[in-house]
Amino acid sequence: MFNGIVYNQGIIKKIKRSSRYVSGSLVLEIASNIRFKKTDIGESVSCDGVCLTLIRINKKTFSFYLSKETIKRSNFKYAKIGKIINIEKSILHGQKISGHYVQGHVDTTAKVKSINIIDKSWLVKLELDNKKLYKYLIDKASISINGVSLTISKVSKKYFEINVIPHTLKLTNLRKLKPKNIVNIELDIFSKYVLKLSN
Repeated sequence: MFNGIVYNQGIIKKIKRSSRYVSGSLVLEIASNIRFKKTDIGESVSCDGVCLTLIRINKKTFSFYLSKETIKRSNFKYAKIGKIINIEKSILHGQKISGHYVQGHVDTTAKVKSINIIDKSWLVKLELDNKKLYKYLIDKASISINGVSLTISKVSKKYFEINVIPHTLKLTNLRKLKPKNIVNIELDIFSKYVLKLSN
């Protein structure tokens, strides 16, 4: 479990396909200023909002395993060497939750339609890849975009909007966004379960 408050980023150094793992899966090798101990191997880490398992720690890099299903649902299907990703360690029991509960279970991806700068903040319009998921979007509800906890400012039938403040832009890879970029989306866990129970 994560809270979507990102302080660290990493750079993809290698993308490997290995016969050691299931066909269609990947291993990403990432360099970052975040620190892991040997005892952290096997732990869950949010990488651009996707809950990945730490499988190896090298001197300057560490590696994560991505299953075929994870690749299918996330923007890691477009992963390239040199890409900057957001990284967040899982939260500890009793830790303050500044964002919202993020599981790292990406529901779908979204395409950036436009970016408008208003008083140094960014107003970003996005279009969900899976149109059936718009029913889970609610004005002022939380949403995770590339692992960052944000608030939905507007919902339409074909798009939704978020505002990204300068502080968040400074600490995350959202400042790299451009129109047509693909981002990872995790819907608010509470909206998913409430709607499920009400049907």
